[in-house]
Amino acid sequence: MDHFFEQPLHQKQKAQRKLGEHCGYASSFTGRFSSKLPWKETLSFEYSPENSSSRIVEDYFNRTLGEDFSHLGKVYEEYSSSMSKLSLGIMELLAMSLGVNRNHFKDFFEGNESIMRLNYYPPCKKPDQALGTGPHCDPTSLTILHQDTVGGLQVFVDNEWRSITPNVNAFVVNIGDTFMALSNGRYKSCLHRAVVNRTSTRKSLAFFLCPKKDKVVSPPQELVDSNNPRIYPDFSWPNLLEFTQKHYRADMNTLNTFSEWIIKQQQQQKTSEAVM
Repeated sequence: MDHFFEQPLHQKQKAQRKLGEHCGYASSFTGRFSSKLPWKETLSFEYSPENSSSRIVEDYFNRTLGEDFSHLGKVYEEYSSSMSKLSLGIMELLAMSLGVNRNHFKDFFEGNESIMRLNYYPPCKKPDQALGTGPHCDPTSLTILHQDTVGGLQVFVDNEWRSITPNVNAFVVNIGDTFMALSNGRYKSCLHRAVVNRTSTRKSLAFFLCPKKDKVVSPPQELVDSNNPRIYPDFSWPNLLEFTQKHYRADMNTLNTFSEWIIKQQQQQKTSEAVM
């Protein structure tokens, strides 16, 4: 990660994220959180295990940063591939825990179109006036996080923020909003944030499992009955992603607000069709 983030700013900006997009280089998410300016840099890119996209990460690094970063592209291609396989194994376990066919969610995510993100948190002279990342739930399905030895990740449990001690031999796994919808609310999104410090740079790797863009996010029938009615409407992942990029900052209420927005859109469409 240092090979990229320790470059001069004008070099990093070759991969500058465009407004409203989720991939590329970003030096902060100013305006996405209501208070405490985010103190971090990120580089995000897409990954898919589909055969036609087998070098999608390597191609991204070559295209945006040049051949000098080809090796980095190969490293993150391999890492993303491993995270994708690990995600599918976790999905089997989640299906078994919910009492549905063990392959249900694994099959759903087999050809995933996921996001890989490198997080870089420089030392901050006034850490009490900044956050690395503000409080939010991930809108994606599953997050697999690998931290370095510098602490900073916190989760909100029992009405207080608790620090997650780094363990370089383990991953932190978060449930995201999309899987909360797929499980019909049985699994809950994890509210978390990242804090910064005065002395040490903190680095982490985050793999966000996302379904293919044409998949409909809908819970299996086994999780819907008279005692457990549908909580969220059907939606596609690109619609939720666009909602968080253009209309609403990710927080603990994203899925509920998005659901209300989807239902309102559907009602407006029915009204306009009736008028026509």
